[in-house]
Amino acid sequence: MDWELANIMSERNVYIAIEGVIGVGKTTLARLLKPLFDAQVLLEVFEENPFLARFYQDRERYAFQTQTFFLLSRYHQQHEAIPAALAQGNLISDYTFDKNKIFARLTLTGDELDMYERVQDTLGARIPLPDLVVYLRADVENLMTRIAVRDRSYERTMEREYIAALANAYENYYATCTTSPVLKIETDDLDYVHRQDDLARVAEMIRAKLAEGPMQERLL
Repeated sequence: MDWELANIMSERNVYIAIEGVIGVGKTTLARLLKPLFDAQVLLEVFEENPFLARFYQDRERYAFQTQTFFLLSRYHQQHEAIPAALAQGNLISDYTFDKNKIFARLTLTGDELDMYERVQDTLGARIPLPDLVVYLRADVENLMTRIAVRDRSYERTMEREYIAALANAYENYYATCTTSPVLKIETDDLDYVHRQDDLARVAEMIRAKLAEGPMQERLL
């Protein structure tokens, strides 16, 4: 481990968040990195959203209900879980609180979007910022293949056009993101599940980015 990173991690626990489009491999990577960074893992709870399946069938009708449920659910989870986890050690999450804005800007418009973002900003001010966001990218065709392979029932009707639009929304957001340092990783040619060298490479990229500093002041 780089001595600068070792010094940082000896002084404070580190919060790493993994982000990217549906199917890019966020949860898988978070679990694989857990032992390498001696960290707890915080996984998004999404199956409990009662509007999600209906949203994928009729996004215009159920967008506001779906986004509002996710916003409140993510707030309650992160507001309590992140400080508690960081009090004990390092933390890796498979999502950020900011993902609410990415999805909302894709699915909401007008007064609904304005109101949603005001609530998001108010709640977000109480959520600790990641020390690093690992932004995973993949070609849309690869994303569609990965989504099909995992075969979640509510994702079976997901169109390629929606994933492409979501990928573009993520790209635009992280092109100008300044709330936390961002490490962009192209995953099309990586297989960190079956190739240990790929996992080690990703872990080293994360360590190098963390060692760059300065790290964000965390809201306690």
